[in-house]
Order: sequence, then C-alpha cells, then structure tokens
Amino acid sequence: MVDVEAQNLAGDGEISPAIFKKANLPVTLKFEDVVYKIKTEQSGKFFKKTAKSQEKLILKGISGMVLPGEMLAMLGPSGSGKTTLLTGLGGRLTSGRLSGNITYNGKPFSNAMKRNTGFVTQDDVLYPHLTVTETLVYTALLRLPRTLTKAEKAEHAEAVIAQLGLSRCRHSIIGGPLLRGVSGGERKRVSIGQEMLINPSLLFLDEPTSGLDSTTAQRIVSTLWDLANGGRTIVMTIHQPSSRLFYMFHKVLLLSEGNPLYYGKGSSALDYFSSIGFSLSVAMNPADFLLDLANGISTADSMEDHAAIKQTLVASYKTHLLESVTAELAADDQLQMATDDKQLRRWSNTWWDQFSVLFRRGIKERRHESFSGLKIGQVLAVAILTGLLWWQSDISHLQDQVGLFFFYSGFWGFYPLFQAIFTFPQERMMLAKERSSGMYRLSSYFMALTLGDLPMELVLPTVFFVITYWMAGLKPDPRCFFAGLFTLLYSVLCSQGLGLALGAAVMNQKSATILGSVIMLTFLLASGYYVQHVPAFISWIKYISISQYTFKLLLGSQFKPGETYPCGNGKTCLVEDFGMIKPVGLGGHAIAVIALAVMLVGYRLVAYVALMRIGVTKK
Repeated sequence: MVDVEAQNLAGDGEISPAIFKKANLPVTLKFEDVVYKIKTEQSGKFFKKTAKSQEKLILKGISGMVLPGEMLAMLGPSGSGKTTLLTGLGGRLTSGRLSGNITYNGKPFSNAMKRNTGFVTQDDVLYPHLTVTETLVYTALLRLPRTLTKAEKAEHAEAVIAQLGLSRCRHSIIGGPLLRGVSGGERKRVSIGQEMLINPSLLFLDEPTSGLDSTTAQRIVSTLWDLANGGRTIVMTIHQPSSRLFYMFHKVLLLSEGNPLYYGKGSSALDYFSSIGFSLSVAMNPADFLLDLANGISTADSMEDHAAIKQTLVASYKTHLLESVTAELAADDQLQMATDDKQLRRWSNTWWDQFSVLFRRGIKERRHESFSGLKIGQVLAVAILTGLLWWQSDISHLQDQVGLFFFYSGFWGFYPLFQAIFTFPQERMMLAKERSSGMYRLSSYFMALTLGDLPMELVLPTVFFVITYWMAGLKPDPRCFFAGLFTLLYSVLCSQGLGLALGAAVMNQKSATILGSVIMLTFLLASGYYVQHVPAFISWIKYISISQYTFKLLLGSQFKPGETYPCGNGKTCLVEDFGMIKPVGLGGHAIAVIALAVMLVGYRLVAYVALMRIGVTKK
C-alpha cells in the first residue's frame, strides 16, 4: 500500500543524499563522573525474593567528551556497562539512579536535544512484513515535522535509501526469524536509516556490527564514519571490532566492570598501555588486546591474578589519564544550544496525522497474521464441523439449539481473547522504541490499533456465523439472523478487549494466556448453562461474565417470550420454561447490551492505562 504511495510521492529513482551531508546542529557531548546504581533483590532460601535489597554500582565514575565530527567507540567485555552508559547518555534510562554531569552543548538533555538525537538499539526492532521503502516512508511520515509535505517526507526516505546503499533491496520485505527477508547487514542499515531520517546531530548505536561478517561490519562503520565527517557526533558500543574497524574510531573508551581503563585516541591506546607495563608480545588485533586487559588477562603471563591486573589498570587510569580527561572537559565550555526548546515541545505531527499513518501501517503489517491460511482454515473447519453436527435442527430439538448458542458464546469468547492477548507483548519492543523517540502519542497508537483491527477481527466470526446459521437450520428470518450476528460480533469485541487488557497488564504471553483461560472458563461456568443452581455467595460472577450476557442475547435473537415447542406426548411447552433457558431468561436484553458496552470500553481503558508505563516520555 505504501509502496505505491512512496512511488507516487517520490518516484522510483534514487534521490541525491546531499541533504544529509551536514548535521543541522553540531553537538558536543560531555559526561563527567557518571555513576549509575540499581537496587537488587536478595534471594532467600525458600523464596525467590526477600524484603532486603542492596545497591549495586554499575558505572563507577566515567568521564569523556565527543566533539562534532568524532566517533567514540566504547569497548569492554559483556557486563562491563557499555550499554548502560550508552543508554544513560542517550537519555533513555528509566530505572536506577544516574548521577554525574551529562551535557549537550553545555545544557542538560531536553526536548530540543531529543529531536536532534538518534538511537539505534542492538536488536533491530522492525516490522517483518513491511518492505524497506515502506518502513522508512512510514517512519518519515511520523518523525519528520508537519512543515514538510508528504512528498518531501518521502523524498527524505529516498535520500536515506540512497545514502545507505539500500536501493537494491528497497522493495524487499524486512523479514524475521521465520520469514525470509533482507540480510542482517541490510536490516541494520534500515535501523540506522530510521534514525538518519531526522538528520540527527548526535547518533547513538548499540552494537551496530553484532552478528555481522567482517565485510558487512566494515561497510556499516564506514557509513558511520562518513556521517561523522558531516559534523555529527557518533557514539557506539562495540564488542570485538576487527583491526580495520578499530583504527577508524577517533576515540576509544575501554570499560571493565563499570570502571574506565582507557579514554583517548584509538591510535594512542597501545602506546599508553605499553607505558604502564602492558605491551603486545605477539602481533594481534589491538581490540582483542584491550578486551583481554579488560578481562584481567595479560599476554605476558597466563597464570596472572586477573583481579590484581584489573585493579592495576583502574589505578593507572586514575593516575595517568584522569587529570588529562578532566582538563579536556574543562577546556571546552563555550558551545551552547542554539535551538529554542519551547518550539519543540509540540509533537512533530498532529494527532490525526499520527493516527492515519499508524492505521495504514497497522493494517499493512497485521493483515498477514490475521488472515493467515492457518487461521482461515481453522475457522472454516470448525464452522463446517459445527454445521454438520447441528445439521437442520429445528425447535423440536430445542436442547440442541440452546447448546449451539452456548457453543457460539464459548468458542468466540476464547478465540478472540487469545488472539488479542499476544498483541501488546509482541508490540512491546516496537512501542518502547518508537515512544522513546517521541514519534507519536500513545492515544493515537492505541486508537489506530483498536480501529485497525476491527475489520480483520470481525470478518472470520461473520463467515463462521453465516455458515453455521444456515447449515443448522435456524430461523430464516432476517431480524433473527442479524440480531444473532450483531450479538456474536459484540461478544468478539468484548473478548478482544479483555485479551488486550490482560496482554498489556501482564506483558508475558504465557502468564497472560493462563490467566485469560482461567477468567474465560470462570465466565463460562457461571453463565447458567452448566450449573443452574449456583450458590448465592458465588453467583455474582455471572454479572461480570461476557459469556452469560452473550448467551442471553443469542437466545433472545432466536426465541421470544410466549413461543412454544413440542415437549413430548403431543404437548407444547413455553420456551422460556425450558430447563436451560429459564435460569438465563429471555428478557433483560437492554441490561445485557449495556453491560457488554461497559466491558467493551472498560477493558480497553485498562489496556491503555497499562500501556502508559511503556516507553513513556515527557513532552
């Protein structure tokens, strides 16, 4: 859908990337004595957690500065604090206690700075069914300011595609673990391209070469080097770069267990460690040598005390480097932010623009899952089997017809519930990523998802009802048919809302599924079909049961008070006196409709409130 839109807006040729040659606003990033602490729960002998907690130091006084046109690489073994520091510098730490002085052109992190900052996470969080062009065009429509037309935004997306060398795969889908798409390097460049759309002055990248071969990693870092040459400030974490990559970094920060071991020019790192007694004894990648030192391993002696080496390196940093780092930070205090922060407190686009883009993107992505062959086949198979089992039943088989309506309420209670439960847990990473970038309001996202799912969620139950209604020989009255169909679709929306609320509140697919099963089974048991004489102390459950209200409305769509049925020996009895109908009754339809309406809205409000804790950013 957006492929055609993008081609109409910007054509199919490559756009010159000249508009991205220079940064909008050069940014000097300074961080001084950064300390980060988190509280950890102590494990008990019989219980997972106890009331006692301890503070753990993750970052232990780290300082440095990155100028426009420079690329800083943070090295260190796993658990050294690289990603934590990067996240803190990018203004994205939402827990723990961060202290120290972090400034951007002499000012703290702000809305203005946020709009000039790009952040590429280690995991490429992308929609698998969208093409490269669709991914970048949708991002451009959401992130670029409303002062630009749609055509100009699409032109920016085309410029990024050309600059990052993605023209060859522009019409290929992104893909995922079970869906073949672009390569890992191309996927990483798409993630970088999403941040490049805003032409950031400051770009953070977490492990941009992770899982890539050396040639692809070289291409990624070369692209970043070119971006730095355009006056941008680049900060990245990298685990084990090749020697070719290592010498491309302007500055290197080496960390070990949250302690800085080296900060300075990459070309001077080996000379520094040699001057304090740690020199290369064999020819090797300098990055590997630095990582060995960060792990407490010296090539001179394989039997050394690793802890003692780390302590020596930490002490050497404080003795030989800390003073020069402090002097460097003090020497550059003249730059100030030139952007008016007040002008950037508004969202980039209006609520309606955000909603319309998210609505189109959501339908484009989720239609593949909603209308998968497996789901369609499942519903059709159950529908045909149901129609055959209840084939041409009539009012003389009243118990069978009542059983069919109860089956409707049960099957279409569970099915949409489980479909909806997976929605937000699967979307969590994408929502957190995009919300932390300030792409859209939570309300526009939620409304787009809710309304976008309506046509997809209602098609299959409609097909199911049409097939089973006529196969089962229910009343050929249009009013009865449409009343039953309305009730079924109404029930689907309520069950979907419950699933959305559970998924958003729990955010764990397995736990939410178990909880949803227990709740829906409770609703079914209390709906008046299985147990007709429910004890008073637990009978209140039926008043919050989706199944009970659905069952009542389905019965009301087919039977009316005063209607009779043959009850044996040539006698006729009132339908409302039938054993499985009497506890539910054929009246009170208005109350049932209102109760379901409260649930339909209420469950979605719960889901919305639960989502507010994910990727929340103050504007």
